[in-house]
Amino acid sequence: MNVLIVYYSLYGHIATMAQAVAEGVQQVPEMTATLRRVPETLPEDVIAKMGATEAQKALAGVPVCTLEELEAADAIVFGTPTRFGNMCGQMRQFLDATGSIWNRGGLVGKPGGVFCSTATQHGGQETTLMASIQTLLHHGMVVVGLPYAFAGQLRMDEITGGSPYGATTIAGGDGSRQPSDNELEAARFQGRHIATITRKLGG
Repeated sequence: MNVLIVYYSLYGHIATMAQAVAEGVQQVPEMTATLRRVPETLPEDVIAKMGATEAQKALAGVPVCTLEELEAADAIVFGTPTRFGNMCGQMRQFLDATGSIWNRGGLVGKPGGVFCSTATQHGGQETTLMASIQTLLHHGMVVVGLPYAFAGQLRMDEITGGSPYGATTIAGGDGSRQPSDNELEAARFQGRHIATITRKLGG
């Protein structure tokens, strides 16, 4: 069974988290993970002005997701940076193109989850996850979050992302902070959790 991990990453933080989700999925017997990007909508000159050209080149080897892949997957996990407390425009545009899938119920019953990144601790992690989950529910998906069985959510000895709604990371105001070990383990846990539930539902 296949868990499709669909993400947008400008500077690489979400791509790193996506890889950790995939590692978690692959820890479950008979489960595979497939990484896909959503299409870029920013012009190259804007990406250059944002200082993201090299990061985008590094991500170019990951294929762009097709709508057909969404329906073919056994489960889907979406990853997005936060933009003003919501998902990024690239992810929104991609999901807005899934109307035909919604019309025929192509994602009904599939497990789904979301992970994200923000610049600051209070930059909208939970609102982004909840806003994204709304789209999954409209598609009839079975939403899977990050339960408190992942004890790393309760840590008080360091700054860390993560919530019951999904794994998160904090990039810092200048993007210099990379996902911590705890945040990556949260992503692995969520991937493993979704894969386990998918396997049970498919059995």
